[in-house]
Amino acid sequence: MIAIWAVAVRFFRAVRHGFQEPAFRGLFYLVSLIVGSATVFYRAVEGWSWLDSFYFTVITLTTVGYGDLTPDRAASKLVTVMVILMGIGLLIALIERIAHYVVEDHETHQTKKAGES
Repeated sequence: MIAIWAVAVRFFRAVRHGFQEPAFRGLFYLVSLIVGSATVFYRAVEGWSWLDSFYFTVITLTTVGYGDLTPDRAASKLVTVMVILMGIGLLIALIERIAHYVVEDHETHQTKKAGES
């Protein structure tokens, strides 16, 4: 349980650090825009619940794709293709930046510990 807490703390510390940079904020807002607008779209067009619409968007963007939900309408299938093509690259770039900040934070703390010894 402590390990999960430590990972969560490092993750949120990295995101907080990232928000200091305009490029990170831009990536974050673009990914949020894609997730939010796709969720609203699936809710309106497919008639899914908010949770199902959000769930489908996230599993599609992360390429998990369980197959338990599938769009029935042609417009939804086209939007899904657009979400995949635009979103995956942006999501990967955002995750890469977060990983960079986590490593940077870890190295900073290691350097501080070494200096205290």
